[in-house]
Amino acid sequence: MHPRTVIINGRFLLGGSTGVHRVAEELTVQIYALLRQRPDLAARIAFELWVPPGARAGADTLGLPYRVAGRLDGRVWEQVTLPMMARGRMILSLCNVGVIAANHAVTMIHDAQVHITPQSYSRPFRAWYRFQQGLIGHRHRRILTVSEFSRDQLAHYGVAPRDRIGVIHNGIDHMTRARPDPAALHRLGLVPGQFVVSLANTQAHKNIAMLLRAFADPALRAVTLVLFGSHGADQFNSCGHVVPPNVRFAGRIDDGQLAALLGAARCLAFPSCTEGFGLPPLEAMHAGCPALVAPAGALPEVCGDAAIYADPGQPDQWVEAIVRLGHDDALRQRLIAAGHDQAARFTWAKAAQQLIAELLDI
Repeated sequence: MHPRTVIINGRFLLGGSTGVHRVAEELTVQIYALLRQRPDLAARIAFELWVPPGARAGADTLGLPYRVAGRLDGRVWEQVTLPMMARGRMILSLCNVGVIAANHAVTMIHDAQVHITPQSYSRPFRAWYRFQQGLIGHRHRRILTVSEFSRDQLAHYGVAPRDRIGVIHNGIDHMTRARPDPAALHRLGLVPGQFVVSLANTQAHKNIAMLLRAFADPALRAVTLVLFGSHGADQFNSCGHVVPPNVRFAGRIDDGQLAALLGAARCLAFPSCTEGFGLPPLEAMHAGCPALVAPAGALPEVCGDAAIYADPGQPDQWVEAIVRLGHDDALRQRLIAAGHDQAARFTWAKAAQQLIAELLDI
């Protein structure tokens, strides 16, 4: 008996650098590793990573066997070339967008944000996501997502029936491969314990505008807010946000620089009004950094009792918590210990096992 073959949609290797792309990369690598370790599973299921021509460089970085399929690239490759060449074999897509023309397919939709906070996205983006997710949610054999919260929301907005949505939590152990690099610490002139880390993201649901208001409070005058990611002061200013003088922008940083920042920070502040999962709080916990988060979306599910919670609409609560973390060492040590335990529960190997189990049940 031949193993069932699953084609992994490798369009995510065209160069994306979002959290969704990280999930796809880690799951793909762990799937192959698990099958090498488990001949019993390899006898039942096999995977082939197919990529468009423009994704060769990205595929090479994974160190896995792959096939360049066809000559087209991008969305056309995903929606036309891939289903034609797969010829009815199961297609696994891991980055929110599925192959519309395929019925024998499984797609991971990470969240329902285009429905919950449409203002975070452009009109064309919203229209495309809602259109294709509405189709694949009812045509594909199974929809996967990353939290119970996301499953409930996808069902609520009619993307797919709840009993046809499987949950696979993200992993966090990619941070074990990161050797802390203090380059960003030195470049920004940061003092350990005197700064807070958060995301440089202007999307409405990330709620960084509220955090900027908190850091304008005189009580945090001596504390620096370090925002990492692609958005800078110009993007925040163009959105009408006032950036206080104690805010620094780190730009895009790698895992090593992030580990160093988190390891020296007073805390990570994560005020999102909704999240499908929320990797940064777990990355902070892994690095021994307390996580201050909003009790919203999947964050309570992911962070459990290992985080401090503050109302995403009340800047004064964030100010109070940040000040307290600067003085209450017992609280800080309790959060660090609980955070290590919480982060250890989320591994990519466990996620890969759950993913393969989902596919074998179809």
